Amino acid sequence: MIKLNAVLVALALTLPSVLAQSPIYGQCGGIGWTGPTTCATGSVCTFGNPYYSQCLPGVGTTTSPPTSTVSSTSSTASTSTVSTPPPVVTGFVTTNGQKFELNGEEYTLVGSNNYWVGLMNFSPAEMSSAFADMAGAGATTSRTWGFDEVTTDPGIAYYQIWDGATPTINTGANGLENFDNVVAAAKANGIRLIVTLTNNWNNYGGSDVYVDQILGANQFHDYFYSNAQVIAAYKNYVETFVKRYLDEPTILAWELINEPRCAGSTSTASPNCTTETITNWASELSAFIKSIDSNHLVSVGDEGFFNFPNNPNFLYTGDMGVDNVALTTIDTIDFGTFHMYPFDWAQTTDPLGFGDDWIANHTVLVQQALNKPVILEEFGVIESQLDQVTAYTEWYNDVIKDGLTGDLIWQAGSTDVENANDGYMVFPGTSVYTLLTEHAAALKARNA
Repeated sequence: MIKLNAVLVALALTLPSVLAQSPIYGQCGGIGWTGPTTCATGSVCTFGNPYYSQCLPGVGTTTSPPTSTVSSTSSTASTSTVSTPPPVVTGFVTTNGQKFELNGEEYTLVGSNNYWVGLMNFSPAEMSSAFADMAGAGATTSRTWGFDEVTTDPGIAYYQIWDGATPTINTGANGLENFDNVVAAAKANGIRLIVTLTNNWNNYGGSDVYVDQILGANQFHDYFYSNAQVIAAYKNYVETFVKRYLDEPTILAWELINEPRCAGSTSTASPNCTTETITNWASELSAFIKSIDSNHLVSVGDEGFFNFPNNPNFLYTGDMGVDNVALTTIDTIDFGTFHMYPFDWAQTTDPLGFGDDWIANHTVLVQQALNKPVILEEFGVIESQLDQVTAYTEWYNDVIKDGLTGDLIWQAGSTDVENANDGYMVFPGTSVYTLLTEHAAALKARNA
């Protein structure tokens, strides 16, 4: 198993190219790599993708990418590099105990979030560039938004527009046809998608739009989870979206909602909202999706809060209406999710230690106890809070040593995309991108 260290990662980035060997788990090749291409004794340079080869434990012949070919016309030679094609996207990802499987072999779920790829009028070329940058880091999976609720045409991509209480799903070029481009770009780069179908927060519309448009303004936020008219309207959207991609293996899973809670961005919770409110809703919606789509997995998309009343930490008390164990227990939920933002959650005394415990607790109390896959679906810090390499090195180590199924960092950056940068973005050419690449390789090696 790999054991990354922030100091070693920083050192590896500055090693001069004259060094003869790369250490075990160090980089030994890839597009733009100028460092050593041979490995320390006991390891072999193993090709991972066109951007990254790594010294992995073992002995044998170095595994290299395809070599360049040169063709000559008249007196001028032109070179063309034969790149390794992405994995062919065939078959649907399934689960087997605490693991994901694809075509009878373990599927390593690792990668990034990139909610923005189907929004903001990105071109198919820009979408493809974003997924190529993810694939270059060894990612297999991306989580993205499959929603944008509006009441007036925003001039960019949107997926449903409301006229009073009447919603109209946008199937045009800046609607679901635009999401077709997202799927095609991911497929071309060998990336599978977890598609989230609405938001607890008001970014890109979200669940409050349903409540406000159907029931009127200033209603309780959790009516989204309990009002029959609202649920019926959401089911209509879900059915249209899901049925469009029934036979598309690029979709790994449908996700019910991003970060459900009893309260929203500005809307408050009713006095009747409990963990049962959201759990019952998730049971109904996940069963509904399964009734129309037998090919794809379904997850909730919750932050992983526990329901242990009287616990001194509010993240463990169920006060926000979330019970991660109960949600993951639902028969029609295939895998569990949890998120991790120590500073946003006021866990500032020992943020690294909080993350260690948060990962371990979800591995033991949810994944192992329920014998289902569980993923760290979102996590991050910004540099003003904590050094990213230090934090991510420790938490990636936790994922591997604790045996957590997989993880998706928040969030992927792209060489062609800057305007979605929220301070968390991971761009190619950075130390965090290198760390993500090393982690993806190590997680795949653990699962081999």
